[in-house]
Amino acid sequence: MKKNHLLTPGPTPVPAEVLLCMANPIIHHRTPEYEEIFAQVKKGLAALFQTRQDVLVLSSSGTGAMEAAVINLLSAGDTALVVNAGKFGKRWADICRAFKVNTEIIEVAWGQAVHPQAVADALKANPQIKAVFTTHSETSTGVLHDIKTIAAIVAGYPETVLVVDAITALGATAVPMDDWGLDVVVTGSQKALMMPPGLACIALSQKAWKLTETSQLPKYYFDLKKEKKSQAKNQTAYTPAISLIIALRKSLSMIEQEGLSKVHRRHQLLAEATRSAVAALGLELLAPESPSPALTAVKSPPGVEVSALRGLLSKKYGVTIAGGQDHLKGKIFRIAHLGYMSTFDTIIAVSALEMALKELGHPVQLGTGVKAAQKILINL
Repeated sequence: MKKNHLLTPGPTPVPAEVLLCMANPIIHHRTPEYEEIFAQVKKGLAALFQTRQDVLVLSSSGTGAMEAAVINLLSAGDTALVVNAGKFGKRWADICRAFKVNTEIIEVAWGQAVHPQAVADALKANPQIKAVFTTHSETSTGVLHDIKTIAAIVAGYPETVLVVDAITALGATAVPMDDWGLDVVVTGSQKALMMPPGLACIALSQKAWKLTETSQLPKYYFDLKKEKKSQAKNQTAYTPAISLIIALRKSLSMIEQEGLSKVHRRHQLLAEATRSAVAALGLELLAPESPSPALTAVKSPPGVEVSALRGLLSKKYGVTIAGGQDHLKGKIFRIAHLGYMSTFDTIIAVSALEMALKELGHPVQLGTGVKAAQKILINL
């Protein structure tokens, strides 16, 4: 018998309690019963985003919320600044360009964090920039960017908003929207929310809502003003993913029960344990200086093909990890410690990695990485 373990940074494992919610008979969404569920979801999301603003729920992947941010804030010909430090930073640029938004790019080497001064310099050079698009936890590289400092910089420009992709950050680390002055925050259900894919969430500051009054980009399904009006009545403008909303209520309840600060600490310790294990095995991190608590990106050692490593882990040991994307494909592998994960998920990841590396001929002293991880995980 082989038991499967999902250790990718999306989708992530889903608790049985959340899955069972979706096994219940479907209910109609235009009913008081559904409205009560949706009201509880909104309350839980506001606590997670740490905001007094409305958090809107969309039936889409996180990319849908990213597109919604662009088309509800800007008009064709507006200028946006995009921090491109990975696959998902690049996605901001791709969306902006698809809607004829003038796009200035801060190029950052994959595996490094953007220096906030680069954002400050770009804004100073072009005060016409209307929105700054950033990624908090870059899933493709395992980098955590200093969004708090960037937010303080953007706050000095009254006509410019900061838009943050927090798809793998929210729930894994602190993203206090109001305290940091973040104007737009987006996330997706299949990460730290411990859910299947299919829901996206987005919150706007009052500063950002003002821009929605002048935006002229085409929008229909992702019209946030329309959604805000509907969701104020605990409904959505269009048919929602009812079962996912019901499941989200449960996952948010589990996060609340654990306590948000404890959730963040759990992710941090799992990340530290994974990085300590990788170092003990003599492997090199892609992002050693600013690592994300959501996942760890590791350079493949000489002589070990990532495809062979991932294939062996999956077929023999039932462990699924992620590979690299774009130009990092075949060069790195990524191990998640995101969402519904705890001590022994990390132990499984490290021990399976040790065995697979040894079987592929890489010199490994079995137990070395596990021991390093245990020294940290014992504090969880």
